[in-house]
Amino acid sequence: MIRIIGAGLAGSEAAYQCAQRGVAVDLFEMRPVRPTPAHQTENFAELVCSNSLKSDSENTAPWLLKEEMRRAGSLLMKIARECSVPAGHALAVDRDTFATRVTEAVVREPLITVRREEVTKLDDDQITIVATGPLTSDALSQEIARLSGASHLFFYDSISPIVEADSIDQSKVYLAARYDKGSADYINCPMSKEDYDRFYDALVAAQSVEEKDWEKLNYFESCLPIEEIARRGRDTLRFGPMKPVGLKDPRTGKMPYAVVQLRQENLRADSYNLVGFQNHLKFGEQARVLRLIPGLENARFLRYGQIHRNTYINSPTLLSETLQMKQHPNIFFAGQICGVEGYVESIATGLLAGIHAASVAMGAPPAAPPRSTAFGSLTHYITHADATKFQPANITFDLLPPLDRQIRDRKERHRQQCELALREFAQWLSANLHQPLSS
Repeated sequence: MIRIIGAGLAGSEAAYQCAQRGVAVDLFEMRPVRPTPAHQTENFAELVCSNSLKSDSENTAPWLLKEEMRRAGSLLMKIARECSVPAGHALAVDRDTFATRVTEAVVREPLITVRREEVTKLDDDQITIVATGPLTSDALSQEIARLSGASHLFFYDSISPIVEADSIDQSKVYLAARYDKGSADYINCPMSKEDYDRFYDALVAAQSVEEKDWEKLNYFESCLPIEEIARRGRDTLRFGPMKPVGLKDPRTGKMPYAVVQLRQENLRADSYNLVGFQNHLKFGEQARVLRLIPGLENARFLRYGQIHRNTYINSPTLLSETLQMKQHPNIFFAGQICGVEGYVESIATGLLAGIHAASVAMGAPPAAPPRSTAFGSLTHYITHADATKFQPANITFDLLPPLDRQIRDRKERHRQQCELALREFAQWLSANLHQPLSS
């Protein structure tokens, strides 16, 4: 019996992988008995930030990780494909349908017993996967700190606002994908210099949510609140989330001064989220400032941006490449708490933890994927990074080892890296005695 704590993206995938290998699982989820500040439902694998699972363009780093997951029999990748919504070259999902489908699939598994209760103690004699995510409860955080002998690190994840589609002024916006790459699924709100200056001045002057006494704002660089980006310089937004490059306005034939992109939120296409507009502003201030964006003057917001705590361990100090604690090898970590950033990366570590934990349960030594693979490079980073400067990471080609020969053309280099990764990943899968029974 394997105990999995947390039924988010990582925990749900881990539970499924264990069950597919014939290993029984107790899956603990504290919601709805104990809610979190960010979740709105009791469903498993609820997406609380963006609804995008990143690029699905062939030979990109996110595509490579997803392709490895698909070949390894990922449940969540299969469901994501089945409830995807138009998003250009990205894989985005209807978040409600996705979470509902994952919950139904996990509950259906006869070897998975769902327990709706909070776990506050860890037994290092019990094979356990901790996949409690960014909102790990205080009690369990203290237990992990006790077991690891180290303090936790904290940063803050932010949630982007969502608007109703029919409240967008279509006469002021246009559909386009950057550089015409993929289908034109993004709504683009173009800004003139005057529009941008007015918006920027209002944004940096807007009032933020008051900090609680226990909060220390230690933002993760790739998930900064938009007002924090703006405070770094007047043009930082134009070179960041509001970059207009590659988004020529078909009505004028010119590139706007700045652009706000909206991405479809669900299959009904009745709501859109503001890409990269996570923030820590009061709701009333958000309504005032965001309605300065052309096309959103009368926007109806289904959800305002929010910010919440994210907890992760110092994995380079604590974990091996099989995601086991070095001092307590029956304890595995998966998802954001192990030091990865992003939905896809969380699912991937859940899949790996499930495979490794099932191996241990069946008396076989777990084997980490090759370093050349996306799986192997991601786990290599979180277990070998500089522990004194460790920050969570997304999957990028920077994490993969260089090829034996130098290739100047970037696209060709990435293509060959993906080819090598998938070839060696296939060998790892075939050598793994505990492949999914349904494969």
